[in-house]
Amino acid sequence: MPQILIVDDEPKILRLVHDFLEASGFDVASASSGEEALMRVRTDPPDLVVLDLGLPGLDGLDVTRAIRRAGDLPIIMLTARDDETDKLIGLELGADDYVTKPFSPRELVARIRAVLRRHAGAGDPETLRAGDLVLDVPRMRVTRDGEPVDLTATEFSLLAHMARQPGRVFTRSQLLDAIHGVAFESYERAIDAHIKNIRRKLERDPRSPRHLVTVYGVGYRLAE
Repeated sequence: MPQILIVDDEPKILRLVHDFLEASGFDVASASSGEEALMRVRTDPPDLVVLDLGLPGLDGLDVTRAIRRAGDLPIIMLTARDDETDKLIGLELGADDYVTKPFSPRELVARIRAVLRRHAGAGDPETLRAGDLVLDVPRMRVTRDGEPVDLTATEFSLLAHMARQPGRVFTRSQLLDAIHGVAFESYERAIDAHIKNIRRKLERDPRSPRHLVTVYGVGYRLAE
């Protein structure tokens, strides 16, 4: 049974999410501050963190930075903030997805399951190749010219989807559908943040990418 850690300073939100996730078959833990969240991650690591950005003291972005320094634990941001910049910063720091308050608990459950599926690799027994890139799908490993490239689960899923059809141009909407796996309103600029992260890790010169190419006015393609 996957364990989900919910981090929010609003008791009503904690109770609502806790009860709904528990009823949906998850083992649920909770924390009301960033400091408590990091302590729980260290002492009893969950399978996924649902993390509010607007925490007092050590906020959600600080918590995301700390978690990412330690590993690739999946993170879904939960936020009431309307500023797109905060969401993009969170995604660029390595968060896998986001849900904005007020939210549907069913949507949150669907997003959690989709991220967990991506993180588990979904048992896909393929090795994908595109130029000097090799993707080992079951192990979620990427190498470039034999050198390992460390991607988060969402970044790997996005790259693998494009690597199945190298040279094809994908719109942001198509890429969102591929990595979310659920039919909810999408946040297309999130794709730009994920692409920026992948380029930073994958490209020798992210400012002049040769693997992940922008097709202006349309989307992105992975070079053949």
